[in-house]
Amino acid sequence: MSQPTSDQLQIFLDIATEAAMTAGAILQTYWGKLDGVEEKGRPGDLVTVADKEAEAAIVKVLGRHLPHHAILAEESGQRGDQKSEYLWAIDPLDGTTNYAHQYPIAATSVGLLVNGIPQVGVIYNPFHNELFRAAKGLGATCNRRPIQVSGTSNLHQSLLVTGFAYDRHQTPDNNYAEFCHLTHLTQGVRRSGSASLDLASVAYGRLDGYWERGISPWDITAGVVLVQEAGGTVTAYDGSPLVLKSGRILATNGQIHNQLSQELLQTPPLSSWT
Repeated sequence: MSQPTSDQLQIFLDIATEAAMTAGAILQTYWGKLDGVEEKGRPGDLVTVADKEAEAAIVKVLGRHLPHHAILAEESGQRGDQKSEYLWAIDPLDGTTNYAHQYPIAATSVGLLVNGIPQVGVIYNPFHNELFRAAKGLGATCNRRPIQVSGTSNLHQSLLVTGFAYDRHQTPDNNYAEFCHLTHLTQGVRRSGSASLDLASVAYGRLDGYWERGISPWDITAGVVLVQEAGGTVTAYDGSPLVLKSGRILATNGQIHNQLSQELLQTPPLSSWT
C-alpha cells in the first residue's frame, strides 16, 4: 500500500474542510430550534435532526469528490470496505448533549485514516468560528494560522481535560477515580463534553493533556492528527501505540506524557477515596 503524497494529502484536507464547514452551517441552522431530541439506546447518548442532516451533508461531499473512499460515520454506520486503504471517520456533531442544551462547545469532526493511520483531520466549531486543520507532514492550524502544543513540562503545573463514557452509570470502569486523582495532582481537570475539541485544545496549547475511555474512532481520528502535527504525543494509556478501536486514548504536549501515563496506570481505585 502506498503513502499519499503531500499534494494528495492537501487535496484530501481541502475536501475535509469543505465537508466540515458544510456540516457546520447546518448545525448553526438548527441551533436553538430543535423540535425533539432522541436517545440512541444508551441513557444520555443523544441524537438530533441536526446530527443526521450534518452527517448526510458530509457523506455527500466526500462521495462527490472521493466516491471510492470508505466511510465510518457515527449515525449511519459503515459505507464501503472498512479495510480499504482510505477510510473516513466522521462525527457530524461531537457534543450533541451540549448542542441540545445550547451550550456552544460542539463541533464537526472529519478525519481520514490511510492504511489504518490517522493522516488528515478537520474539526470545526461554528459557534466559536474556529476551524482546526491538519494533515501528516503539513502541520496544524486554527483559522489558517499555525498552532503548536504547550511547553508545560511538569504535571503539577498542567491543565488537563477528560470525559466520561455514556455507560458510566452502569460500569465501574468509568474514569471517576482518574478524574479525582489527577485533579489533586494538577492545576485542574476540565470536562468539555466534546472529545474532538479536547484534542484540538491540546493541539492549540490551551490544554496540556487529555485522556478518555469509551470513545469511538470517529470521536478522535481528526484530533489525533491535529495533536501530532502540532508537536504533541498520542498513545494508549501505557505509552504503547494507540489502537483506535480500544476506546482509550492519551494525548499530551509530549513533555508531560510519561508523567501522565504513569499516574493513569497507578491511580488508586475509587473505593479507596474518602
